[in-house]
This record gives sequence, structure tokens and C-alpha cells, in this order.
Amino acid sequence: MSEPKTSGINPGQPRPVRLRDALLRARIEAADRTGVVVDLRDAEVARLEILNDALDPLFAQVPDQIDLFDRGISQGDTPRLWIDVVAHIVMGRDKRQYRFVQDTRFGRIVLAESHETAVIVDAVTDYVARRMIERERAMVVPSEPKAEVAEQPPRRSRIWPFVLGFILGAAALFGVAVLAALRSW
Repeated sequence: MSEPKTSGINPGQPRPVRLRDALLRARIEAADRTGVVVDLRDAEVARLEILNDALDPLFAQVPDQIDLFDRGISQGDTPRLWIDVVAHIVMGRDKRQYRFVQDTRFGRIVLAESHETAVIVDAVTDYVARRMIERERAMVVPSEPKAEVAEQPPRRSRIWPFVLGFILGAAALFGVAVLAALRSW
């Protein structure tokens, strides 16, 4: 006797929990089959939405009083998944690779790049942790002045070199005037 077929569902594999996830995957597959630019843009947005959903557990752990992060997908010419005001995720040139970038004073730097969602989630997790530590350091007020500041030698006045230079310059000018007067006599 043959075993009955289970309509392609393997009992060991988890089934899609939400219809939204299944629709996003179907949209990506449809965009992969067609070469239309609009479908590619939809695939970019769909992949960013999948990554955004994968980041939900991370941001659920961030305390409510920390308002550094403002996550969301922008729908401009280049769809972006914003993590905060200086870091975002865009799709690479092949529209399948995630690129996690940060804008700095010196230009844009790539923090991570991968085709795998898990790699980008790990990179965003590290970034969030670094930002939270930076915030903690900025919020801490030192209770005592640092010992290094107390050990500095007393600052010398800058007025005396100016006064000495002025007197020497005036004396030199007076000397040149006296020499010029003696020669013309």
C-alpha cells in the first residue's frame, strides 16, 4: 500500500503563520519571474517589509523611554527601511542584497551587506546596542571632577608677553626714529 499524500505540506516544517508573510513571499516570487521595474520596486519593498518584521523581536526589547530609534519604510524612489535618523537599509544593485548603511559627517559607510536576513538582523542588533551604550554615556553626569584636571599646572597669563613685545617694539621704533633724525642732521 502507498502512503496518502499530504498536499505538499511536510509535517516537520512550520507552516506560514500569517497570510501577510505568504503574500509578501508570493510578491517576491512574482517579481523574480518578471522583469518589470515596478515589480522589482515592489520586491524591494516586500523584502524590506520581511526584514522589518524580522526586527520586531529586537525592537520589542528596547525600553520605551529610549526614543533613539524610529523604524519605518520610506516609499520614495529608493525604498529604505530606516532604523534611526542616520542609519537605514536599502537593497543592493541586484535588488536581492540588503545593505545596512549609516550616514556620517564624512559620508555614508556600509555597516553590513548580505543576501541573508539573519546577518542584517545581527548587524542591526549590534548597532542598536552601540547606540544605547552611547546614549547611556551621554546621559551620565560625572559626580566628581576628574583627577587629571586638578593635576594640570596653573595657567600662565598671556598679557605679559604682549606687554613685553609692545615695549620692545616701541623702543625699536624710537631707536629707528632717533637714528633717522641723527642722519638727517
